[in-house]
Amino acid sequence: MKAYIEERVLESAEYIINNKATVRNCAKKFGISKSTVHKDVSERLLQINPSMSYKVRNVLDKNKSERHIRGGMATREKYRKEKEKENEHKQ
Repeated sequence: MKAYIEERVLESAEYIINNKATVRNCAKKFGISKSTVHKDVSERLLQINPSMSYKVRNVLDKNKSERHIRGGMATREKYRKEKEKENEHKQ
């Protein structure tokens, strides 16, 4: 594996562990696709650093189990903002 790929994999994994970040957050931070991040931390990291891979998997599993909550909060916020705009237009 090329050195720059290993470096990217380790940086992504470290970011996810330290910030309890989602794949989407990590992809945005490093300017790469979600698919690349996912392949990096689920396949490549296992070959490079298995113990770090285990830690990343724990964070990603926790994020996945909370996904429905974040989605509900985003929807709630969306409608709250729409209601605020509606109230501004009425005044």
